[in-house]
Amino acid sequence: MRLRTGLGALLAGLAVIALAPAGWAQGTNSSAQQIIQSLQPSAPMPSPAPAGSKTPATPAAAAPTVNLNVEFARDSAVLTPAAEQTLDALGQALTSQQLATYRFRIEGHTDTVGNPVSNRVLSQNRADAVARYLEHKFGISPGRLETVGMGEKGLLVPTPPNTPEPTNRRVQVINLGR
Repeated sequence: MRLRTGLGALLAGLAVIALAPAGWAQGTNSSAQQIIQSLQPSAPMPSPAPAGSKTPATPAAAAPTVNLNVEFARDSAVLTPAAEQTLDALGQALTSQQLATYRFRIEGHTDTVGNPVSNRVLSQNRADAVARYLEHKFGISPGRLETVGMGEKGLLVPTPPNTPEPTNRRVQVINLGR
């Protein structure tokens, strides 16, 4: 069962799956090996949070992450062929021997354009679409993936309201540990 809470909007049809070790290291067309290297812990990770807990297993700042561009059809959660190609590399990485025993959080983020409630729903749908794709194409157990809505929280580039900023429109995938 995947935890689902409201995700921030991913407007303008371009989301970024943030999966970089320390901060924003946006990469396009990252290979499965590059993703593995970014998501693999360099030290033992803490035990997961108790079932049903709202507390993350690992603080996001300490957890391994990586950035990938994931393109959606405009104003929808429909993955484009380019998005599927990017997610194929992610799926290969998550099913690799190095990462197959870990759980991951898929966080949706948005920029400050539009209605925050509508944006949250759209980005939640997009994060869920990413998780569904990984589950169906790669057989990843839904128990290994949780989706969480961040809305406009955690902007990578602080902007005033109604400011388009592609860097802020992203889905962040975080290694939660085992």
